[in-house]
Amino acid sequence: MHGPNPQEKHPMPGFKQVCYLKNVIKNPNIIVGDYTYYDDPEQTENFEDSVLYHFPFVGDKLIIGKFCAIARGVQFIMNGANHKMSGISTYPFQIFGGGWEAVTPAAGELPFKGDTVIENDVWIGYDALVMPGVRIGNGAIVSSRSVVVSDVPPYAIVGGNPARVLKYRFDETEIARLQELAWWDWSVEKITENLKNIVSNDIQALAQS
Repeated sequence: MHGPNPQEKHPMPGFKQVCYLKNVIKNPNIIVGDYTYYDDPEQTENFEDSVLYHFPFVGDKLIIGKFCAIARGVQFIMNGANHKMSGISTYPFQIFGGGWEAVTPAAGELPFKGDTVIENDVWIGYDALVMPGVRIGNGAIVSSRSVVVSDVPPYAIVGGNPARVLKYRFDETEIARLQELAWWDWSVEKITENLKNIVSNDIQALAQS
């Protein structure tokens, strides 16, 4: 056994609702790891339409790790959505020209929260919204219709608006061990050989793989 081909757009034969995102992304500022999939019965290959306000001149990146599961309706708001907030008005006069470009914000005046990073083995549920500059840690779960406005710790389950930690999937010591093991970085052969341990909750057995 060698696992599915990570270069396939649609790894499930005859089923185009699911795609491996890495193979359909064209924007160089969206970086996706192997085996991360998007599930959408209507526009599975149009994932980039879900990444909003992602303007090239802003330069921020959406970075998604390996083995992530992203449900239909998930959206990412990028830094291009931000307006200057230090003045009396937040209205973006400058974008309409006609002389209003004279008040174009100087470099550094617009809020910038950095890259949005989704680590590995993350499950993001239906219709969730991820705000700019957020980091979602390894093994985390984002509940359906959550609004993620701040970083999500590894192996946390978050939900709500704004999303908050509901519980942790493992205790502190176990999370540290899983972070150290980083099974998602193993060779596909080793992952395939150890699937039973990866899908179990026996961390000791995984560590001995």
